[in-house]
Amino acid sequence: MVATGVVQADDFIVYSPHVLATQSEIELRGYGYGDPRADFNGGNAAELSVSHAFTDWWKPEIYLTRYEKEPGSGGRLLGYEFENTFQFTQPGEYWADFGFLASYEHQIVAGKPDAVEFGPLVEKTVGRFTHRFNAIWEKQVGAGAGGKYEFRYSYSGTYAVSAAFRPGIEAYARPADDAYQAGPIVAGEWHVPGTTSSLEYRFGVVLGLNAAAPRRTWLTQVEYEFF
Repeated sequence: MVATGVVQADDFIVYSPHVLATQSEIELRGYGYGDPRADFNGGNAAELSVSHAFTDWWKPEIYLTRYEKEPGSGGRLLGYEFENTFQFTQPGEYWADFGFLASYEHQIVAGKPDAVEFGPLVEKTVGRFTHRFNAIWEKQVGAGAGGKYEFRYSYSGTYAVSAAFRPGIEAYARPADDAYQAGPIVAGEWHVPGTTSSLEYRFGVVLGLNAAAPRRTWLTQVEYEFF
């Protein structure tokens, strides 16, 4: 998601580097601030995307709808995004699994430049514990683009009680805003009987660790996967 308003927005997701060949996905995710301060009050966003993994190392994803409501103003559609996940190593081949994210955001809001995002994705599984780390740079491009690269990083750690129940924590950092957040999440996957499809979910809340971050950010994600 692109930066707007007083604070920088965040995707509030920690990407996996894994790509499963021929799998298609429909995903809806969003977030909402729970903070009465003017810089955050009423802010929320949502995205709807579709993807298909054409190979075992490349998964393109198109964000068909990107909605955002800035604090203190009305909601609006932002534009579209073309995102690519590249898997560089096979699971377990090295001490961790590595991939890369690259995306282009096209804005339909007048005066807002397009943007590119890119950065490495890392995942490590030890027993029932899975750790993920993303480091993402964002740069505006085109007319009116700023010259700075915005950097953010994120971490996810979960424990698989079962495939359908994986509690854990997520943490997000945006140094340009001096904003740091962390909090509990729960995620899981449920296989649809008699099919090759499954439903994934993720819900949680990340809390502001300093005054520049929203006090609470509620996270929601639902995904339908099929072959």
